[in-house]
Amino acid sequence: MEKSVLTTLCYIEKDDSYLMLHRVKKQQDVNKDKWIGIGGHFEKGESPEECLFREIKEETGLALTGFSFRGLVTFSAIGWPTEYMCLYTADSFEGTITDCEEGTLQWVKKEELMSLNLWEGDKIFFKLLLEDAPFFSLKLSYNGDRLTEAVLNGKPMELLELRREDGSRTGIVRERSFVHENGDLHGTSHVWIVRPTKAGGFELLLQKRSRQKDSYPGCYDISSAGHIPAGSDYLDSALREMEEELGIRAQPKDLQEAFLHLGYAETEFYGKPFKNAEVSMVYLYDKPIELADLNLQEEEVEEVCWMEYEKVLAEVRLEAERGQVEKYCIFLDELERVGDVLQERQNLLFPIFHQAL
Repeated sequence: MEKSVLTTLCYIEKDDSYLMLHRVKKQQDVNKDKWIGIGGHFEKGESPEECLFREIKEETGLALTGFSFRGLVTFSAIGWPTEYMCLYTADSFEGTITDCEEGTLQWVKKEELMSLNLWEGDKIFFKLLLEDAPFFSLKLSYNGDRLTEAVLNGKPMELLELRREDGSRTGIVRERSFVHENGDLHGTSHVWIVRPTKAGGFELLLQKRSRQKDSYPGCYDISSAGHIPAGSDYLDSALREMEEELGIRAQPKDLQEAFLHLGYAETEFYGKPFKNAEVSMVYLYDKPIELADLNLQEEEVEEVCWMEYEKVLAEVRLEAERGQVEKYCIFLDELERVGDVLQERQNLLFPIFHQAL
């Protein structure tokens, strides 16, 4: 049976900075060119603190006099044994920094950390440290350099793969909160559920977002929409979101691909900046829907309702002119294009209705 590996890692603090190790001196190094903290493997018989003291002394020349045990990080990677890392911060020490054989030591301002070449998983526990989170357990899984799983205190975190403007994947996987802090381009699926009116127009099924959502709480939104998790793609994500949010079990052939949309919005929620840069595949769905038959996901959707397209369009345009989101969190250009597509495809989308007329 494969043996696990025990390690320590410490971030030494001074003047709102962390002492970082830039791993540039060894060619055969799994951390080559990455910035990490100070630490290493347990030696036989060592306690976590004994390993911590020894590694700090060997790599920096410093002797710790004050430290805190902040969390336990479990690393799982294909082709490597499982590693359990005891994570520390230290705020007092004695001695003078010496040269390190592993790389170059440098004090880095905490506000500049996320601009370094870090492992994506390291960014997650850095954020927890900077937010002064209580003791935590974090599991991080990798396939090569690619982050494939993050589980915080037993709860999976949402990982998104960054996309190019044409919707293709970049191979970079990042935790959701960082994507919206940075304004990274990521994929989403948008499903507009539509039905004709007797007057010759059409209605949209809109969902009202839960007031507990971390973005646009209580706003009217697309019928069904959501991020594309790392490892998924547009169509399977669209089908999954419809079932989770509304209880609709659609088939792939039921969704009519309309167009790819690029959208960007920047605002603030709960005192934190929120940057949404998304490339979305937009679908139309025209199967008969009875509101009473829907099974709404309470934590995501407060209610759903049918609204006339022209009414929604007029109100979204008015909000866009005012430059603020009040009732809707819908991209105006996407809504306009949906209307154009519906007009072009009306006879194809609603054949039964038009035959009845």
